[in-house]
Amino acid sequence: MRILVDMNLTPRWVPHLNSVGHAAVHWSSIGRTAAPDREICAYARLNGYVLLTNDLDFPQILAHSKDSKPSVVLLRGEPLVPELRGGALNRALADCETELIQGAIVTLDWSDQPRARVLPLR
Repeated sequence: MRILVDMNLTPRWVPHLNSVGHAAVHWSSIGRTAAPDREICAYARLNGYVLLTNDLDFPQILAHSKDSKPSVVLLRGEPLVPELRGGALNRALADCETELIQGAIVTLDWSDQPRARVLPLR
């Protein structure tokens, strides 16, 4: 899975995700650090990325636009670091792979039980 890690998450997610077989990149390595969320969302959609973030603006953008892509994985609950949350994220990506390929918002909190909502939101 191609994963774009948002600016609000540590770049340490990239080697973690790459080590388990994903193709991950941090936004800071490909885009402007001050880019608006709409630009990041559009880039992810046009380039086939799933967006990993903890920013609630991305689900709002998708709700207003009625787009079915990009898929968003929304991490909730600090600390949002791969050392503590990596295993749960790996399981969520595997458990929700079908939905993420189709287009979905997957929310993962400390319960470690992902919740998926298929896009477009209605």
